[in-house]
Amino acid sequence: MSHLIAVRHGQSTWNLENKFTGWVDVDLSVLGIQEAHRAGKLLKGYAFEAAYTSVLIRAIHTVNIILQETDRTTIPVTQANAFNERHYGDLQGLDKTETERKYGQEQVHIWRRSYSIAPPGGESLQQTYERVVPYFKEELEPKLHSGKNLLLVAHGNSLRALAMYLEHITPEQISEVNIATGVPRIYSFDNHYQLQKAFYVN
Repeated sequence: MSHLIAVRHGQSTWNLENKFTGWVDVDLSVLGIQEAHRAGKLLKGYAFEAAYTSVLIRAIHTVNIILQETDRTTIPVTQANAFNERHYGDLQGLDKTETERKYGQEQVHIWRRSYSIAPPGGESLQQTYERVVPYFKEELEPKLHSGKNLLLVAHGNSLRALAMYLEHITPEQISEVNIATGVPRIYSFDNHYQLQKAFYVN
């Protein structure tokens, strides 16, 4: 048996300001810090031997708070840009509501929720999947297969891409999947690395 604990970082300052963030390296908001502490408290009863995160400060800050709350500050933490948020290209830094006014709500919805269509100068969710999943399969799956428990703190779209892989979600279905900030999702695997269940801890 093994489990993967997946957590989207706490609310960032640009989440709060309703801006497209992508790879812009903004930190957690006050609420985001609180969400990270809450996630850590929720995970005190779960074991994990190693942690992974992106190279962006909002995810790194979140994982550090979780490790403090769970008294696991000595475990190895690997930062990988494969787990970065989807790159939003020309939309990064723009207000989401103003962008809808400029390009139309339907077009912005396509850029945000489509699997294969990328925003101008940015990545599609499909392209995000194509960097998240190979890294996961190479670096994390062997450890899960051997029975290790892992923590992953990443981003809304990198975790949506991973959920597609782990939960067999189709490109059509993924447009309806949202991942809340700071809410742990547990993936439990049996001894043959078959997914048994996936559930939120809240």
